[in-house]
Amino acid sequence: MSISDDFKTFLDNIKIDNAATIGSRYGEVTAALNKEFRDTESKTANSLQVGSYGRWTAINGISDLDMIYVMPAGKWEDYKDGRQYELLRDARAAIKRRYPSTTVKVDRLVVRVLYKDFHLEVMPAFKLADGSYKYPDTANGGSWKITKPQAELDEMKEANARKNRNLRRLCKMARAWKNKHGVAMGGLLIDTLAYNFLESTDDYDTKSYHYYDFMCRDFFEFLADQPEQSEYAALGSRQRVRVKKRFERKAKKAYELCLKAIEASGQKNERQKWRDVFGNAYPAPAKSAAGEAAAYAHVFKNTEEFVEDRFPVDIRYDLRINCEVTQDGFRPTMLRQLLEGYGVLRPQKKLRFFLADASDLPENVELYWKVLNRGDEAERRDMIRGQIVHDEGRAERQETTNFRGDHLVECYAVSRGVVVARDTIRVPIRVRDAQDENYAA
Repeated sequence: MSISDDFKTFLDNIKIDNAATIGSRYGEVTAALNKEFRDTESKTANSLQVGSYGRWTAINGISDLDMIYVMPAGKWEDYKDGRQYELLRDARAAIKRRYPSTTVKVDRLVVRVLYKDFHLEVMPAFKLADGSYKYPDTANGGSWKITKPQAELDEMKEANARKNRNLRRLCKMARAWKNKHGVAMGGLLIDTLAYNFLESTDDYDTKSYHYYDFMCRDFFEFLADQPEQSEYAALGSRQRVRVKKRFERKAKKAYELCLKAIEASGQKNERQKWRDVFGNAYPAPAKSAAGEAAAYAHVFKNTEEFVEDRFPVDIRYDLRINCEVTQDGFRPTMLRQLLEGYGVLRPQKKLRFFLADASDLPENVELYWKVLNRGDEAERRDMIRGQIVHDEGRAERQETTNFRGDHLVECYAVSRGVVVARDTIRVPIRVRDAQDENYAA
């Protein structure tokens, strides 16, 4: 298959596969609110799908859905004078009557409807003459704020047409990257940066799938070169989009991975290089008869599991792990510090992986760990591992440096059945000399 076919398959693999369920939930919530505020039960009137789903830039696994319910203009008198919380409370009560067994909460700005695999954030708002919306903010005694989602929806549609339908596809591929590498970027920030990139160049105005390798390369270089700033102006609305966590370092790594993938064009490892950028939704390398025979001759059980096969993945929070390295007679040292100085670890060391920064995570997340041994020694000993296991309650994982190889440890934070944060740390181990082979293999 060509690079064009591979990117087509990749985009097909990440498309939303539960659109019918999502559409049904939007409709039921809309009907509940129409019943409360208009005494009708229309499932479509007076609601606006916004966010990534509304902009058509969401991918499979999306867990954060947004909608605006357009309040009757006549209800403004009921809520205008400091009754922001009452509006959210009344909206919650209407939805709760429709879904008595579902968790429905009032948040600062929205009503959150918590389903099993995703949640819907409902913002009751009053539409203004200019097409913007006035919505309630319950903080600090209550106030009314303005949002302009229709301008974002319209500009996304128009820019996507101007850019030969490449904008939405780039937004989707960027989401696959952020889910693979644990980049805590909001959907509107991704869409705004993809928009800014394509608006900055006409190189891809007439190009399509055959040039997506170059387009992705140039996009990640664009991200890596962004000046440090705390916010951007959203496409269309020009409203403030906050930068939650810095993304330039991981974007630079993605740029470097794209260079390697392009360099491997036509080679048997080309697809794997792109999977290093985007994850397993990118087509897998083809298996040859010779390769199958060689793998059979070199028998080991490939026990690696992939989190995407177990949970939906929708990275929205930042998670960082580190590792304390200890050895008898030596002072404990952090793994990242050791790697910066020496690049590798030696055998006979104890490793304690832990959460170095989990301050961004929501409450009640579940942690899972994956320890993957890679290299000839792991295969020879039939110790690939790679199973995804539940944390034992200490938010840490104990290991030892037993044999050489370029190993990986990954941590996943799961909230309501969805992976919302992840981080990976590389553990390169090599022997000192021949006498260490007894410990290394």
